[in-house]
Amino acid sequence: MEDSKIRVGVTQGDINGIGYEVILKTLADPRLYEDQAVVIYGSPKVAAYHKKALDLNGVQLTTINAAKEAQVGRVSLINCTDDEVKVELGQSTATAGKASFQALERAVADLKAGLLDVLVTAPINKHNIQSAEFSFPGHTEYLEASLGDGKKALMIMASSLLRVAVVTGHVPLADVPGAIDVPLLLQTIKVFNRSLMVDFGIRKPRIAVLGLNPHAGDEGVIGKEDQDVVAEAVRKAQEYKICCFGPIPADGFFGSGEYKKYDGVLAMYHDQGLIPFKVISMEGGVNYTAGLACVRTSPAHGTAYDLAGQNLASESSFREAYYMACDIFKNRQLHAELTSNPLRKQTVEQAGDLSDLLTDDEA
Repeated sequence: MEDSKIRVGVTQGDINGIGYEVILKTLADPRLYEDQAVVIYGSPKVAAYHKKALDLNGVQLTTINAAKEAQVGRVSLINCTDDEVKVELGQSTATAGKASFQALERAVADLKAGLLDVLVTAPINKHNIQSAEFSFPGHTEYLEASLGDGKKALMIMASSLLRVAVVTGHVPLADVPGAIDVPLLLQTIKVFNRSLMVDFGIRKPRIAVLGLNPHAGDEGVIGKEDQDVVAEAVRKAQEYKICCFGPIPADGFFGSGEYKKYDGVLAMYHDQGLIPFKVISMEGGVNYTAGLACVRTSPAHGTAYDLAGQNLASESSFREAYYMACDIFKNRQLHAELTSNPLRKQTVEQAGDLSDLLTDDEA
């Protein structure tokens, strides 16, 4: 591969869902990757099945043995599955779960080894992928364990209209209040703020921090967490010169369009943030794993078994995930260049924008 070009890894996801459909539809336009090397981690057999079933023959796939063989301007495919892999459209099967993990495992290994620059993952089924090797609620937690090196991964749902992060991701609702404390919330605000600056190129992000309880607790009438935990974490974050506000009642915040005034919204739990996000940005929504050294994105939808094999799935979200992965990679390169010059770093510190948030390597 050429070092100056972006190397994009794509995982097949659940072979019985719409993963291959949105991948093939996205890559049907060669202009998308004319200066990139694309590697699909999956199965030539399964890819051929979907191409034929959906009449999606616009992508020429070249089977290779290793990522280093991929060429710029072409779509390559690495076989990660067993020979007996079988497609059963619209069905959740153990075979599909195994195939999705095999592709993910190989792609993450190549990402960690520096053979890829970014990873775009097609949707998995969080139930059938479970095994001795994968015992995580989803992609985010697996990537944190595999690539985090002790760092916290943060799920950000992003679109051109809205960016939402969640303090507790795939956590049962009953466990949410006990899982949130001041240190966790403060750490999450820091990771979110840094990602908005470095990954999304926003110089001074404005972050809205939602309350945990209805009406953000109504000054303690409906729970004490918002006063004792959320407000305290916001206050501490402001001491780090982070421009954040809260706790803010979630219902009126989204209903009134107040979210448009902020660069990022921090929700306390999964549905509090993802329901309004998907209502507002479903077609163009992207799931981004922030906080890690590696870049990974995914479409905002799931396996959509009900649409599998009918050529009805929209590739919009997957395409946006592809674009965003490449954009974030370039934004990180730009940030590294801007902070590598000591004179530039001194100027930034005097401005008070980044000095409290630089990593040990940057300081």
